[in-house]
This record gives sequence, structure tokens and C-alpha cells, in this order.
Amino acid sequence: MAMILGKKIGMTQVYDEAGNRLPVTVIQAGPCTVTQLKTKETDGYAALQLGFDDVKTSRQRKSQIGHAAKADSTPKRFVREWRIDDGEEYEAGQSVTVSAFSDDKWVTITGTSKGKGFAGAMKRHGFGGFPQSHGTKRAHRRPGSVAAFASDAGHGGDLKKGKPMPGQMGNKTITSRNHSLVSVDEENNLLVVKGSVPGAAGSYLIIKSSQKKK
Repeated sequence: MAMILGKKIGMTQVYDEAGNRLPVTVIQAGPCTVTQLKTKETDGYAALQLGFDDVKTSRQRKSQIGHAAKADSTPKRFVREWRIDDGEEYEAGQSVTVSAFSDDKWVTITGTSKGKGFAGAMKRHGFGGFPQSHGTKRAHRRPGSVAAFASDAGHGGDLKKGKPMPGQMGNKTITSRNHSLVSVDEENNLLVVKGSVPGAAGSYLIIKSSQKKK
């Protein structure tokens, strides 16, 4: 399974062979550096650690410098780890590029959605609200009843877990599956995928080969 770290550049559009216009997202994927290899003997499990995007020299910490030096690399801003099988061969300091996706047709992308701050129940959960006619008084955008004995008889009138309420909207880790891989630009380290992906332009992404798409 191919995997790589990247950064969302933005959206644009391309045309397929039939002349249909496709909305696509352009991702700068890699090159990434294998910053650490974990083994069952030393760490209790086998894992691969990748790093992407160099840290500015003025912001590098001694702990980061020491960790990266073991892989003959420089500190990275975005570092993530995956479990791997013992049979998979990687080396510390190895470079991982978009060429790993040359045989893939579908990818799964994980990112952090745009944070929209504190939002009411209607905006956050898509409620329709109360009627706008006469007789509805100061309740047009209210979430409605939040707790009652009758809704969960025998367990009290406390607020039930999972009740849609106002709160933080966005800023969550979102995994978007099975994006069609439109093109792989190995020269410029770019992946072009169909559709939109989580996060704002400039945000970091994790890209993997899709496992469930047939």
C-alpha cells in the first residue's frame, strides 16, 4: 500500500478524454523522508515514520535535530507514523515520492476540516428550524427539547449522549475515501485527484492507496 504526506494547494478543473469538465484538487505530495523505522525488537511493533516539509532553521529544536540526524535528515514540520508488516522494506533516510502511486487509480485522503468556530444547532447540524408563521415566538432557530423523562423512560431526564447541540463546528479529522487519481506529476511532485478534499489550501494531508475500492 502506497502512502505519502502532502499539502493541499487548491482546486481547479481539467477535461477528460470525452471532453467532460472535472473538478479536481491539486496536492503537493512529498518528497517525504523516512525519519524512523520501528521494529518489534526495539519498540514492540513494526512501524514507518514519514516526515514532510522542512522546519525553518530558526525554529528547529535540539530534540528535533537529534531525532532527524539519526536518519541523516533535517527536522520536518509534518510527521506521521504507520504500522507496517515485517516483510516491507524501508530504510531510514529513504525518500518517498509520488512515483509510489504510479499504479494506483484510487486514493484515500485524511485531513483536518476547516474550523468554523462556535455554531448554533441549525447551522451545525442542518436543522430546518420552526415555522416562520404567526404563533412561533422567539423559537425560530432553537434546537427544540433537549431532555425528557419520556424519551428514555427509566433512565432519568438527563441530557442523552449524542444529542445534536450547539458547539464547535469543523476543525475535525476527516477521511475522504476513494478519490479517483486523475494524474501523477513526478517531475513536480504533484497528485491531482477528482473532487474536494478536507481542509483549507495550505493544510497538510495524508494520502494512501484505497483498499476498499474494487
